[in-house]
Amino acid sequence: MAGVVELFEQPAVGVPVTALLLALAGLACFFFWRSYRARKLRDATLARERQLRSQFEAVLSSARDGVIIVTQADELALISDVAANILGVTRADAVGLPIARLNLRAVDDQMHPILLREAFGIGRTDDKPRIVGVPGRRGAEDVRWIQVRSRVVPDGWDNGPVTVVTMMDTSGLREAAEALNRSDAQFRKAMENAPVGMALVDLEWRLMEVNRAFAEMMGSTVSALRSTPFSALSHPQDLHAERDQLQRLYDGHSSRFTVEKRYVRADGNVVWAVLDVGLVRYAGGAPDHYVVQVRDSTDDRMHSELMAHRAMHDPLTGLANRTLLQDVLQKVLEQPDAESRVGVIAVDLDGFKGLNDRFGHAMGDNALVHVAGVLRTATAGRGTVSRIGGDEFVIVVQDPDCSKALFDIAGAIHQGLKRPVQVKRHQITLHASVGIAMADEETTSGGAPTLLSAADAAMYRAKSSGKSRTEVYEPSMRTTSDAQSALASDLAGAIEAGQLVLHYQPILELATRTIVGYEALVRWQHPTRGLLLPSSFLPLIEDKNLSVSLGTALVDQAAEFLASGPSPTTWVSLNVSADQLGDSEFADRVLSAIGRYHLSPQRLVVELTEASLVAPNTRIRHELTELRNAGVPILLDDFGTGVSPLSYLRDLPVSGVKLDMSFVAGIPEDPAGARVSRALGALARELGLATIAEGIETEAQAEFLAGCGWRYGQGWLFGVAQPASAVSESSPQFTTSLIDPRPQEHDNPLSLGDRTF
Repeated sequence: MAGVVELFEQPAVGVPVTALLLALAGLACFFFWRSYRARKLRDATLARERQLRSQFEAVLSSARDGVIIVTQADELALISDVAANILGVTRADAVGLPIARLNLRAVDDQMHPILLREAFGIGRTDDKPRIVGVPGRRGAEDVRWIQVRSRVVPDGWDNGPVTVVTMMDTSGLREAAEALNRSDAQFRKAMENAPVGMALVDLEWRLMEVNRAFAEMMGSTVSALRSTPFSALSHPQDLHAERDQLQRLYDGHSSRFTVEKRYVRADGNVVWAVLDVGLVRYAGGAPDHYVVQVRDSTDDRMHSELMAHRAMHDPLTGLANRTLLQDVLQKVLEQPDAESRVGVIAVDLDGFKGLNDRFGHAMGDNALVHVAGVLRTATAGRGTVSRIGGDEFVIVVQDPDCSKALFDIAGAIHQGLKRPVQVKRHQITLHASVGIAMADEETTSGGAPTLLSAADAAMYRAKSSGKSRTEVYEPSMRTTSDAQSALASDLAGAIEAGQLVLHYQPILELATRTIVGYEALVRWQHPTRGLLLPSSFLPLIEDKNLSVSLGTALVDQAAEFLASGPSPTTWVSLNVSADQLGDSEFADRVLSAIGRYHLSPQRLVVELTEASLVAPNTRIRHELTELRNAGVPILLDDFGTGVSPLSYLRDLPVSGVKLDMSFVAGIPEDPAGARVSRALGALARELGLATIAEGIETEAQAEFLAGCGWRYGQGWLFGVAQPASAVSESSPQFTTSLIDPRPQEHDNPLSLGDRTF
């Protein structure tokens, strides 16, 4: 520089001034270029530093794990947003503070207090993860569990070593694991103590786990059933009952299925079970295992089969009833070779009514059971034996040599009946009239009723020809319908002549055994055939539309009986069917008789047969309401049978109900009948209805019904139906109400509370 100055002060000898100026200008440009380059490099470095810091901040803020950096002096040099949130501090307050001054408490995985320095792993040489607890967000006792990993980085901050600590909040995972463990424990506890069988089954249909109820159902143990193929427990005939359903479940076409099948217990006994199967899948949808519930349905199955059997069989003899007979006969007649293979035998006992009258219904029932055994033995599996009512039996025979089989069976019936029946101290020999009808073109085209009618006609010919014999149907015989038509033609004159009379069966209060009323039962005092029971002529009355005239004629008989009876409080119930109602003629006759004989309206009771009241029309309801408003009680007969009895109680002005004798017959030995009787009685009492049970034949039945709350009863135990002249009343003390199921002290025996019917 001194040289340069000298140049300005003393121009060099021989050096042009212009050259000197150019040299100075070049030197100035050089220094300016070097300064610009240095500034450019510094700005680029600062920009890169800002970019790296921004990226670093972005990484920290977006990372799932929190990060803190602790200097060699245990000061917080850096803390990420995630770490600040986990620890419950703010970045501005925390950065630069010694970690000991952070207002935090920490615990180890055993809930023992530890220092933050230890919790963060400051000074540790390994980087193994640790679980520690820091304060949570849900109160003073809440702990947030975090996984901490620390690592020492030399020359990490101001040329000194730092500890980089990463932390991850594991509270959610820990809670999820605890919830999963708790759920698994609850499921296993519920499975172990479930009252129904449960099992976990793998995709190969092999038992992985079962509960105690399932093991007991199979007659085995839990340990013995583990790893057992589920199919090995199935009944041979139900081995693959669930196979197709399992495939549909596996393929995703259904989410669960239910099937009922049989299993074989370890002791060889067979049980029915309802199998309910669901498929558990992984989160991705792949099948994992089956969850199975197995409910023992043996009792339900047996009950259903028993009820189905009862619906199709006679309860006394166990033979097929009329419904099953019609079904069987119609099916065999529809077969192509029916005309050469099918026949019917009608059997009617001779003199059975006399046996019943002499020894009673109990002995009569014993005789019917004996006859049923004779018919089974005679048929020997070649047909279906049925009892269609009273002492009438029908056998449907299907045999390749049907004609010979029919005569063999008929002969065996007569031979079997020669063996006497022990009735009390007497040996009684029974006899039967037998009618045979072979299927032919006419009877086949007419169906089951035509063939049955032909067999009946042959049986009536046998009975009219001397009884205890067999007749074969031929077209010249009068069919049963012709004979019945002849009998029906006499009905109108019989009603006008007063040949249809009432017999009265007593109704008693079960608690006191006091006669409180009677049921009026119609009989036909035929001039040539003697006393006929309702079953022989009531169907004819319905066919000839004589119901109304009969009903009105019998009203006067019942009213006269009440007026002339020794007790002013007993009542009489008259059986009335739906076809006798609807035009108000019956109601007018009832009200007229009450006025003419000066009777209390509540002493003449209308008893409706439930079977005839399916969907009663408006006129019928109107007439019943008219009678009820006049004070005449309405009883619903055969309660518990038929269609929708509850709708009758709702729609009709009913004052009381009569329990059908089919429920009484089996009690108290039959638990199902006992439960039904008790339930129906409770329902009637809840509705404020009078309760009467019919068909009582034993003291045990009477005591059971009284204990169930049935207030009144009638049946053979208390007396049979007798003509008015034979009814003897010993001035019964009527102390209870027909209508009110609870004992009341009213002057009027047929009143309920403040309301009079």
